[in-house]
Amino acid sequence: MNTTDKVLTILLREKRYVSGEEISEMIGLSRASVNSAVKSLRSIGYEIDSVTNKGYMLISSPDILSLGAIGEYLDDRRLERVVVLDHTDSTNKVLREMAFDGASPGTTVIANEQNAGRGRMGRNFFSPRDCGIYLSYLMKPDTAPSDAVTVTAWTAVAMVRAIERVAGIRPDIKWVNDIMFNRLKLCGILTEMSVESETGRIASIIIGIGINVKNKTSDFPKELKKIATSLAVASGKKINRAELAAAMITELDKMSRDWPEKKEEYLAAYREADMTCGCEVNVLSGESKRLATAIKINDDFSLKVRYQDGKKEDLSSGEVSLKVL
Repeated sequence: MNTTDKVLTILLREKRYVSGEEISEMIGLSRASVNSAVKSLRSIGYEIDSVTNKGYMLISSPDILSLGAIGEYLDDRRLERVVVLDHTDSTNKVLREMAFDGASPGTTVIANEQNAGRGRMGRNFFSPRDCGIYLSYLMKPDTAPSDAVTVTAWTAVAMVRAIERVAGIRPDIKWVNDIMFNRLKLCGILTEMSVESETGRIASIIIGIGINVKNKTSDFPKELKKIATSLAVASGKKINRAELAAAMITELDKMSRDWPEKKEEYLAAYREADMTCGCEVNVLSGESKRLATAIKINDDFSLKVRYQDGKKEDLSSGEVSLKVL
């Protein structure tokens, strides 16, 4: 964490006048460095009052996604495994390289903008500047690949909880990994797994998550206007992205601790949030598309569907779309 982030975190946490001397002692740097950091924060939109013999107090903050802003909601030890980037091609790609170099479980990469964000089926994920949260999270479970296929579904539950806590709305889950509100997409999840060739065990799982936070409907490209929404539109409120990012990390940490022992808790939560069962869906496989009715979420998080000819199938992966969408 750089000096500016450290000073910001202190001002956000203290919510009072803090002297330059006190801040310099907290971060182990000179008062001149503190004063320089305050000037830097003011230049990017932070309103900071200063009073002789009292010090500095933060009055108001712009919505800037930074490590210092997230530090209001996470402790210093947790922040050591968080990287915040202003711009990158893909947070999953960055974290994959970090995992290869030995990054520890729970390492998180967040970007304010991506130019090569990816969704499922090789699609691009719309990741404009200053609008969303684009986050990748590292898991290193000691297990076989077949045991980890449920991680995406567990992540969906974690994101529903984080969104509800911060935005005050309860979104739905469209099987298997889309977070929705009023049948419009708020959030996408892409899970990528690496396997050790020698042992066949998992080397790493990288969970990529993109949430539309501040986008107005007019901000979306033409092809997304009728199928996507944002938390600002859905909730009618101004959402603090730093607070939401911290909530996402907290829920992912909990999920990582809970997996796989607390399966029943996450299965029940997934079923409660599910919006797919009972709907007619198109089951997509390559170029083919078959109409079916979604019947239930099975105990392994697969989706049971019934086709028009009466035959049933359990879908463990692949793509379904709601017919009404």
